[in-house]
Order: sequence, then structure tokens, then C-alpha cells
Amino acid sequence: MRLRSLARTTFAAISLMLCATTAVVAADLPDQVILFKNVNIFDGVSDKLIMGQDVLIVRNKIHKIAKNIPTAGSYEVEVSSSGERQVTVLSDFAPTTYTITVKEGDAKTVKKKVKVQVIDGGGRTLMPGLIEGHGHLQMNGTSIADIENNRAWEDLAIRSTVNAENALMSGFTSWRDAGGMAAGLQRAIDQGLVVGPRIYPSGGFIGPSGSHADFRALTTPNETLYGPTTNVGRLGMSLTADGVDQIKAAARQNMMQGATQIKIMSSGGVVSQFDPWQLDAYSAEEIRAAVEVADAYHTYVMSHAYSKKSIMRCLENGVKTIEHGFMFDGEIAKKMEEVGAYMTTNMQAFSPALGQVSAISASPASARKAASAQEAFKDYIKNVKKYRPKLGFQSDCVGMPTACNAQTDHQIYLGARFFGNHYYLKALTSVNGEILKLSGEVRDPYPEGKLGVVEEGAYADLLLVDGNPLKDITVIGGNEKWFDAEPRPFGKGIDTMRIIMKDGVIHKNTL
Repeated sequence: MRLRSLARTTFAAISLMLCATTAVVAADLPDQVILFKNVNIFDGVSDKLIMGQDVLIVRNKIHKIAKNIPTAGSYEVEVSSSGERQVTVLSDFAPTTYTITVKEGDAKTVKKKVKVQVIDGGGRTLMPGLIEGHGHLQMNGTSIADIENNRAWEDLAIRSTVNAENALMSGFTSWRDAGGMAAGLQRAIDQGLVVGPRIYPSGGFIGPSGSHADFRALTTPNETLYGPTTNVGRLGMSLTADGVDQIKAAARQNMMQGATQIKIMSSGGVVSQFDPWQLDAYSAEEIRAAVEVADAYHTYVMSHAYSKKSIMRCLENGVKTIEHGFMFDGEIAKKMEEVGAYMTTNMQAFSPALGQVSAISASPASARKAASAQEAFKDYIKNVKKYRPKLGFQSDCVGMPTACNAQTDHQIYLGARFFGNHYYLKALTSVNGEILKLSGEVRDPYPEGKLGVVEEGAYADLLLVDGNPLKDITVIGGNEKWFDAEPRPFGKGIDTMRIIMKDGVIHKNTL
């Protein structure tokens, strides 16, 4: 499979170079109409399936949802000369084929007859593609030390393409990358050179000296004073920034390189070597500096924050998404609602198997921090159940497919077990879709449609699954087991996930 994928990528790259100076013509546009018949819909929001529906896809958008949509009709699709879709309008029905009218600028109109592809859903569940709210596609070594000491940019970049394809084949059609990667992989995917989800990158982590973003050794010179001295620093994956001016420079650098939002480390961590998890790493003034840059670019700041003091300081100074947020309580819930903020949390922090994570088990210091943290975070689940914040899913996996598949599947299971399938399915779909759209029309790479919902006008990012995920979370991969789970290696998706569609293109079909 990897050789075939490499061949496809090489061919696509050659084709792109040959066509780079050729104007887009009507014949190059992906004229397609796909009709899902007889499906039950989880729309990303409702607590019950919408039964017995048909869903019509025209190009890359959900065009119509209704009962008994005819299997043929006539459609007009307007496009710009650059090939960007602008508007889709339903017109009259005709027998046997759909007619698509393609307008190329103001020059000419080309009509094409396109046969509808009819997919009989057989009463299965059609639902939004899953959305990762906090992942790390390019943080893909076997450990942080492995990334820092033994990985060149070629290793990390190529391995990120493997992670991206694996993510899509696991049902994740969109992905907010929470640090460690600029927009190169996103561009390659959007150009069709490699396969993967839509990506909303954050650029390099931004944190102060000695924080959760500091990958140095004890004897390595300070990067704020002397410039990048680490592998991840030189590659722009992590940016040490002390004080307002350095934070602004780092944030602007990330924006220049294509970030859709800014990621800061305003709290300590468990597996980082210099900081206690209780660390309140950034002052109010420093947080406002990052927010000021984000505001200037019409986007927002996401912040790694564990302690209540750090969480509240972030919310009071303009941060829109709290990452992890383990000390969430009623006061935080009230503030989140007041400022319109969200939270994403990695549920493996509450797994009985947490101590088996190699970064924790191999380090006595991290093991002590993990034990202290679990005690401090013991009310998190109770408080989320009580206050029901806008919670998004995150896996926060650092590694490669087999390990990340097990971690992600386990977290899906844990979230559904703690909070109920409906609440956690929303976290995996519509809530994370809202979080992605916080980047606004200026920075959003995909501003033309909604994500994480099944509704007319939304992007056609869809899964067709056996069974009802509102009742059985295992149909989208949820697994009670973690380290003792049967390995699901690269390219091996979820058997009950029968169709995976992203942007109107079917990437898996096992019907």
C-alpha cells in the first residue's frame, strides 16, 4: 500500500508540474453528483437519528436532504475561471442523467451530462466526518527525545503524510493541528499530492523558557537570548518566546507561515522535563500579546492550560479555546459561557492505563507529576457532566499510526462512557466544526461551507457506518482497550465505517 501511495504521489507531482502554467478549463473540473439513498442521519447535533432520508451531493457540497429524491435531474453549477465553486442551484428534473452547466469566467459556457452515482445506504447511518480538535501530525517520533535528537525534516515531513492518510482512513476528515507544523502538509493535501484531512495548522508551539514548549537539554543555551538551538526550534516546530515582544514576533512568524490560529503554552505539563504541571507560564500581559496578534489577523488563540489560575487568566484575556482544561469547574464554566469559549480535553488522562504511557512510565519525575495531576483533576468529569461546556474532542497523540490509532479509539470510548454518546459525538463533529470556524473567513482555508454537520450547504465530509453511533460508539472505533487492544496498523480503518467521503470524494467504500 505504501508503494502504491508513493507512486500516486509521484505521478500527481509530475502532473502538477506539467499543468502548472495551464489555465483551468471546464473539462478539468470535478463534475459529479452522488446520491445516498435510504440512510438514517446523525446530523452532528440531534440526539436521535433522522430516519429514512436521501442525501444529494453535488460536487463537494450537500445539496439536498429529503425523502425519495429522484435518481436523475438537471443542475446548474457556476464556477470562476480559477475553478473555485461559487454557487449551486437546483433546476428542473429530467430522465436518466444530471446536466451540469459549467461557466468558465465570462468566456463561454460548457454543458455536460453527468450520470448520477447512486449509493444504497441500506438503512445505515450517514454522519459527519470526525474532526480532530487537537492533534499533532508532524510530532511523529517514538518520543519527544526521538524527535529532538534523531529526526531530520525529511523524516518528520514524510512521516506526517503517513499520519495524514491514516487519519483520513480512520474517519477524520478535518484536523486542527495543535502545534509542531506549519501549512506545508495542508497545501500538499489540498493540491491532491497526498491524501489526508482538511488541516487547520497552528505553526510552532509558543511558550516561555522552561515551559511545556521547551525541548532543550539543561545545558542548551536559551533560545530567546541566542536563537534556535534545538532541532524543533530550527525547524520552527516550537518557538521559545519570553516577554511581549518575543511572543508577538513568534505569533507573526506562525501567521506568515500559514497558521490558522495561534497556540500558546500558558501552563505546565506532565511529560515536559523542566516545568511542574502547576506552572502558570504566561502573565496576563503576555497572553494579551498573543491575542493582539491573532486579532490583527482576524483569528484566535488556543492555549494549553491545566491549572484553574491559568485557565481563568486565559479566558479573561481573550483566549477562545482552552486545551486540556483539567481543573474545569463552575466558575470556569460561567466564564466560558460569558466569553464564548470552548475546551478540548484528552480523555486518556482519566484512563486506568495512563501509567503505561512510555513518556510517563520511563520517567520517575513524570510519574510523580502524573499522580499529582490525577488527584488534582479528580472533579473534572463530575463538573463537565454538571455544566456541559462546549467540549471538543482531542486525541493529543504524538507518534505514528499504530500507537495513535489505539490511543484515539480508546479516547472515543472514554468520552462516550463518561459523558454519553450524544454529547461526545457532538464533540467529535459539530462542536469541533464550530471551533475550526473560529479562524474566521480571513484565515479559514475552507470558508465556503460548514464542517461537522449534515445539512444542506455544508461540505460533503461524510461517513456511512453500520449501526447507530448514538447507541454503540464502537461503530466509529471506540475501544475499551488501549495498550492491550489488537493493533490497528497504518491504513487499516474501522470495519464498520463503510464509506469515507471528504470534500465530495469517496476515499473508502466497502459496501
